[in-house]
Amino acid sequence: QVQLVESGGDLVQAGESLRLACTAHRIGFTIAAMGWYRQTPGKQRELVATINTDGTTEYADTAKGRFTISSISRDNAKNMVYLQMNSLKPEDTAVYYCNVFSIARRNYWGQGTQVTVSS
Repeated sequence: QVQLVESGGDLVQAGESLRLACTAHRIGFTIAAMGWYRQTPGKQRELVATINTDGTTEYADTAKGRFTISSISRDNAKNMVYLQMNSLKPEDTAVYYCNVFSIARRNYWGQGTQVTVSS
């Protein structure tokens, strides 16, 4: 059974940085992409960033300009994905979820890690 374990969520002040990490365990299929989504109460889960196996990336418009071009990274050999978040704002407060997307077009999710940014 696939298990995604996230870490790195914390309470920080506005302007500070955080690095999230996710390890995918018991992967018995080919991964197409790994990424991060976030969700706040009463809202839909939304994309933050994804990275394909070939290294191509996609960032949400809200992340562009604040997260550097190398903010999402991946270790294919270890089935790990990282998200470096800089210049955090209070509106970045959310539960951040790790995602694995298989070539069979199936999504897998972690339990989430809380990021809280105080003003």
